[in-house]
Amino acid sequence: MALHAPVLVLKDSLKRESGAKVHHANIQAAKAVADIIRTTLGPRSMLKMLLDASGGIVVTNDGNAILREIDIAHPAAKSMIELSRTQDEEVGDGTTSVIVLAGEMLHVAETFIEKNYHPTVICRAYTRALEDALAVLDKIAMPVDVNDRVAMLGLVKSSIGTKFTGQFGDLIADLAIDATTTAGVDLGQGMREVDIKKYIKVEKIPGGQLEDSKVLKGVMFNKDVVAPGKMRRKIVNPRIILLDCPVEYKKGENQTNAELMKEEDWQLLLELEEEYIKNLCAQILKFKPDLVVTEKGLSDLAIHYLSKAGVSAIRRLRKTDNNRIAKACGAVIVNRPEELQESDVGTRAGLFEVKKIGDEFFSFIIDCQDPKACTVLLRGASKDVLNEVERNLQDAMSVARNILKNPKLLPGGGASELTVSATLKQKSSSVEGVEKWPYEAAALAFEAIPRTLLQNCGLNVIRTMTQLQGKHANGENPWVGVDGRTGDIVDMKERKIWDSYSVKAQTFKTAIESACMLLRIDDIVSGIKKKQAPGGGAPKQPQIETEGDADTEQMIPE
Repeated sequence: MALHAPVLVLKDSLKRESGAKVHHANIQAAKAVADIIRTTLGPRSMLKMLLDASGGIVVTNDGNAILREIDIAHPAAKSMIELSRTQDEEVGDGTTSVIVLAGEMLHVAETFIEKNYHPTVICRAYTRALEDALAVLDKIAMPVDVNDRVAMLGLVKSSIGTKFTGQFGDLIADLAIDATTTAGVDLGQGMREVDIKKYIKVEKIPGGQLEDSKVLKGVMFNKDVVAPGKMRRKIVNPRIILLDCPVEYKKGENQTNAELMKEEDWQLLLELEEEYIKNLCAQILKFKPDLVVTEKGLSDLAIHYLSKAGVSAIRRLRKTDNNRIAKACGAVIVNRPEELQESDVGTRAGLFEVKKIGDEFFSFIIDCQDPKACTVLLRGASKDVLNEVERNLQDAMSVARNILKNPKLLPGGGASELTVSATLKQKSSSVEGVEKWPYEAAALAFEAIPRTLLQNCGLNVIRTMTQLQGKHANGENPWVGVDGRTGDIVDMKERKIWDSYSVKAQTFKTAIESACMLLRIDDIVSGIKKKQAPGGGAPKQPQIETEGDADTEQMIPE
């Protein structure tokens, strides 16, 4: 007789699903997420209109922006949504492709799960397929010269051709290339690093036309000088001092009591304060600046001394904006005025100017020599249009950054996926054992991208896919793909439909690794307590099952 140890089962607060049921539920959840954004892939894609948490409206076809707003309870679906966010942070593009590919990888695995294949076997085959797929990408990749603006423009244009701003031609691509080349830092060995978040600011101002958008050779921020009547609003070749400290009298850290015996003492105290501020201003004015910018406060007395010396001042500026000014004009942010040196003064700016745009004043520090930070000024008809243009611009800048980092191109229009699929199908015959079938299924799953492109074009999917597979099966030209606008089968080099190597490689890695992770989940245990019904009494205590009870209950999931 088999003996069972007493098993602690939390009857109320623990729900448990396991085995094939869980695999099936996870795969269905992943497919549901993929189906939501499947129609947003390609240049003929549909847009989604979303209501965000604050009641605003978002109109977009950006995969990450759509999934960010969706509230899904299923843990596997949440994991899929995270993929899109990871892809966006890592390479900034391919957020829709990664979800569609991961959903397809799980879909083809469902058959094997039903046939009682062990998930580890499927994962092993998928990992092998990923290694071979990356090897194929390396083989067909084409190096690109980052100094060739025409090639760069073509690449960025083809990446954002699927987006809303694709209709505006070269405009967004030009902005993206200008911004990333301005803010790029040489790492040596032909490599460049571009920090888009830190040193490229996108300033959206409703009004005007989209064609008025431009990349400034410097920075702009939403501030005016502190004393508009007394301080200059336009300075050519300004000497700029950046501070990270208040130019006002120091207040005690704790509450301080001062007992004054004579009336003159009060006067003396006031004079001390004035003297302190006068000294601070004297230390700043010693370096003959034209513009003083501080992140903290600026007292009225300090404003008086500065304006008297003909110095313009700006106060309470954001830390991030201050860092950008430092990068643009060559200044160093100083924490204490007494530590100021001549080398800390920024002299590389060509012009400081305050302009009124709409109802607000904006300060421009522009025409800088070799700036390492910049601002992209976006104009447009409405906030919704500007928000979508900004999302597209971020993707375009990410693509330009990826090319600067890893200057290799791949064919777009599903050509890369079809080449990988055809190569893996040929290789599958040499795979031994039960892994052969999941390996072949992974090869088929790669065809989901070109198939989705064809569906979104409104073409006959089966006929066109058969033609494409035929062209790739004999390996004559790996660059043959589908033009997402017209639906023609063409050479991607001729139409200049390209993809960045970094984006494609990251898409494959993320999709397959996440599919493997979801397949290896065989239990979902929920520790969330159900709410008690009114008058339901006290919650039950966890019960310990006895040996007799254990025999009557099925312990091992099927």
